[in-house]
Amino acid sequence: MTETSCALCGRPLGAKTEAHHLVPKTFGGRETVRLHPICHRKIHATLSERELRDRYAALDALRAQPDIALFLRWIANKPPDFHTRTQTSRARRRR
Repeated sequence: MTETSCALCGRPLGAKTEAHHLVPKTFGGRETVRLHPICHRKIHATLSERELRDRYAALDALRAQPDIALFLRWIANKPPDFHTRTQTSRARRRR
């Protein structure tokens, strides 16, 4: 993947992008990657800051997380600027 593609889904980036801290800023993270807004929102709707720090600071681990993997299969053929409302995962709502 290049700087012209989303670090999470690999699709070409559109007009809008967002920076995602691999380790959340609240835990001192500095390294960022460029994502589609919908991909970024899915990450934060699915996982807590602590989960991101402890288990999902690497992109491969993040892509393998079941809810994210399902999202990636769904978003794979959507255009770069595709957007829809992001649902909070059931697991996240139970916390």
